Amino acid sequence: MIDVSPKFNTLRYAQATGTLYARPEIIKRVKENTVPKGNVLQVARAAGILAAKKTADWIVFCHPIPLDWVELSFELKEDCIVVQSEVKSVWKTGVEMEALTAVQGALMNMYDMLKPLDDELSMGDIYLVKKKGGKSDFKDRFEQKISAAVLVISDSTFAGKREDKSGKIIKEFLKNESVEVKIYEILPDDPILIRQRVVELVDEEGIDLVFTTGGTGLGPKDLTPEAIKPILEKEAPGITEAIRRHGKERTPFAMLSREIAGMRKKSLIIALPGSSKGAKESLQAVFPGLLHAFPMIWGGGHDKDGKAKL
Repeated sequence: MIDVSPKFNTLRYAQATGTLYARPEIIKRVKENTVPKGNVLQVARAAGILAAKKTADWIVFCHPIPLDWVELSFELKEDCIVVQSEVKSVWKTGVEMEALTAVQGALMNMYDMLKPLDDELSMGDIYLVKKKGGKSDFKDRFEQKISAAVLVISDSTFAGKREDKSGKIIKEFLKNESVEVKIYEILPDDPILIRQRVVELVDEEGIDLVFTTGGTGLGPKDLTPEAIKPILEKEAPGITEAIRRHGKERTPFAMLSREIAGMRKKSLIIALPGSSKGAKESLQAVFPGLLHAFPMIWGGGHDKDGKAKL
């Protein structure tokens, strides 16, 4: 199976379709509900719903998914019955296989109920109509990459006594996003120096996105939030809420971290944990939706579908 534990939940939707082909007189009997085995469409609907719920039982690499909604509809034509399934779930992975399995379950049960009446039955045209949800639905496109700076906050790393891991993880992660890391520096746990450097990066160098890593805990030298908070013009608590919620689902220690995020001018500043694991999980929690902030900061607004106007 694919490891989906780093992912966060989003609303997932999928629609699939398939067709059962039969002689016109058989379709007529389905309409009139005169099939000996009973109401074909009612049984097929129930079977499709059950099949969707059981997808992970027989599709080897599918994850068991808590389905929020499954529905099937049927269109009776002259020589066929078109089945359509719809599936929703708020989960980490998509529901396209559940939608396809629902169609298959409905078709197989219709086939079974009708085969004594028609030895030329066939099934086909089974395919995914559409799907929604997941990171790709929340990814904004930019003509130019967002400029970023990564500041590692650590006395020992600044003194050369310890190798930086979290800053490098942040840089590597951002390679797969619409972000260009232009500055990577290591600073000591000095709130005055931290504050001065962040202000320079925003006010003088025009960096769009500033990440710090380190100094967000409860230790005596953990003062990064205190350094950054006074220079913020607007705080963005939703960012830090997402980070801590995502982290808390993986370790209880996440509740002890004091991330802070907000705006200065037209730049976004985010203080991440100093541990490499914490830094990576924090980025997983907020990307790609985080970059949606920039069209808003630039005054772009939204279109009728909720997408950013760039």
